[in-house]
Amino acid sequence: MRGTAAALSAGLVFGLGLVISGMFNPAKIISFLDVAGAWDPSLLLVMVSALATTFVGYRLTMLRSAPMFETQFNLPVATAIDSKLIIGAGLFGIGWGLSGLCPGPAVTGAALGDIEPYAFLAAMLAGMAARRFI
Repeated sequence: MRGTAAALSAGLVFGLGLVISGMFNPAKIISFLDVAGAWDPSLLLVMVSALATTFVGYRLTMLRSAPMFETQFNLPVATAIDSKLIIGAGLFGIGWGLSGLCPGPAVTGAALGDIEPYAFLAAMLAGMAARRFI
């Protein structure tokens, strides 16, 4: 139960950060990607602050022998850069660039009552289902 509460709290903080920074707004993302036009560098500031927080947070977390609500760390073991990773990252980037949304901001926007993220979420779920057949 404590692990679920911690996950819910982390998700709420993440969503709140998306709302405060405006990163759930597809127009803001697309204007960041428009480097030849009216470029909005605010996403860059969000990314740099997220990287700095992650850099410090991981170092502090890994000083512990185990997570707070689990018996051991469950870190990824795969380190190979293979065709699946490259194709998946490419598809994610294309979808992000075309829609201005990625999963976190889409869920946040839908929770705030926006209609547009529902089409994105439906397409994302369809893509995840299609993956099972590939």
